[in-house]
Amino acid sequence: MGIAELTRNAVDVLPEGALDAKLKLGRPLRIKLGVDPTSPDLHLGFAYALENLRAFQGEGHEIVLIVGDYTARIGDPSGRSAERPVLPGEVLDANAQEFERQAYRIIDPARTQVRFNGEWLGKLSYEETVRLCRTMTVARLLERDDFAKRFAAHAPISLSELLYPLMQAYDSVAIEADIEVGGTDQLYNLLAGRDVMEHYGLEPQVVVTYPLLIGLDGEEKMSKSKGNYIAVQDPPDDMFGKVMSIPDDLLDQWWSICLQQAAPQTDPMTSKLALARGIVEKWHDTGGAARAEEHFTRVVRRHEAPEEVPEAALPDGDPIHLPALLVDTLGVGSTSEARRLIAQGGVKVDGAQVTDMDVPRRRLEGAVVQAGKRRFMRFRAA
Repeated sequence: MGIAELTRNAVDVLPEGALDAKLKLGRPLRIKLGVDPTSPDLHLGFAYALENLRAFQGEGHEIVLIVGDYTARIGDPSGRSAERPVLPGEVLDANAQEFERQAYRIIDPARTQVRFNGEWLGKLSYEETVRLCRTMTVARLLERDDFAKRFAAHAPISLSELLYPLMQAYDSVAIEADIEVGGTDQLYNLLAGRDVMEHYGLEPQVVVTYPLLIGLDGEEKMSKSKGNYIAVQDPPDDMFGKVMSIPDDLLDQWWSICLQQAAPQTDPMTSKLALARGIVEKWHDTGGAARAEEHFTRVVRRHEAPEEVPEAALPDGDPIHLPALLVDTLGVGSTSEARRLIAQGGVKVDGAQVTDMDVPRRRLEGAVVQAGKRRFMRFRAA
């Protein structure tokens, strides 16, 4: 397989000619890809990167997944206006293990290494950290787009955030990466890795970036931290419904990235239904896609209750406080969110909208309560 085929979906392959030189070394190359362990989900955008790397594995090369357990304690602001939250170590470790399990649905475990950057970053002495910091100036760091915007807006930037590109670059030193892969928003960090590797006397890595899949909000990249994503392990009904919620102007990109096909020349609804079927079939199966489409048609398009509705017992009391019921049994995030949903007409009892916060018990006994478009529960007497 030639370079053109290996990088056919890439946006950047830098510097020019460097990948060809690496491939001519006649040995398996180490291809570095960073993993955010702040959530266990592998989403469709990251899955696309792994699908592209699977082609390199087919040519005998090795993927090194760098789990940022240590840098997650610093927080990467790439493309963000604020720092990411810091999670306990045991949560990060559990998330990384689950993520790895999902990744092996795409890539070959026999040609994959998983490394935690705490392995080397946790051992850096103060002297070594200062040496690392000498590889880059503050002016160079502030060239990064997100830092530059925040600096110009007088928004706070912590020193720990400024260290992030250096720490990610040191990961490349630690594993002696031949290639580092990331989204286009990571270009600055990946290029910084080249500078730092050269400072440590290593052959600089080749930088390869891939396009960013725009998330469900239609505005920002698909991201676990932003919650605008579809996970590859989402149930078929949820996956189908989420795909159907994307703005029409994302159809071309989603067809290209998620299914690696051109969008059909049809109306947006027909195209979106075909896209949703294709994505569910890809990550589940044909039967799951058919059932998910039937569920979507029945519940969302015809506004009917699904064929199978889970049941729950009503709590004690009369009347029943509806916001608390929605939180406890239908998965609504908070009572304030439940109140807003009720006020907006998003809660129904047996198909009829309810606006009261307290509902007589007899009205709920045996009734189907719907919260939003896809949450249903049938209540029986306790």
